[in-house]
Amino acid sequence: MYQRIFVPVDDSETSALALAEACKLAKEVGATVRLVHVVDLAQFGWGGAEFLDAAELQESIREAGEQVLSQARLRAEALGVTPQMAIIESWGDRIANVMMDDAGKWGADLVVMGTHGLGGLMHLLLGSVAEGVLKIADVPVLLVRHPG
Repeated sequence: MYQRIFVPVDDSETSALALAEACKLAKEVGATVRLVHVVDLAQFGWGGAEFLDAAELQESIREAGEQVLSQARLRAEALGVTPQMAIIESWGDRIANVMMDDAGKWGADLVVMGTHGLGGLMHLLLGSVAEGVLKIADVPVLLVRHPG
């Protein structure tokens, strides 16, 4: 059965539902859970405009990511799971690739993540991290959708 469950988190309700599902499964099978949050620092990697401090903006993004992870940790602990945690920094890479690289290095044997289930034009414009993960994952992926 699964021993290493990889859970990407953000600050959405869908992510919270996926985390709850991962924690239930982890408790049932005695698995370790790794919570990760990806921060994309490339969007502020340039130093062009004098009125913006790119380093300060990047640090703010990191701090926001730490806050997301902290909240997810509290949720997991309330569900009886003590997770490992990591901030993953991206510099403009595809988020799905960044996540799955980390999952592979960690030795994940299951990925549990939320999907917002966007369709039509929104999916075309925004793409889907979950879809990207499905395309490249070499381990099972459990997708959790928000019922609304």
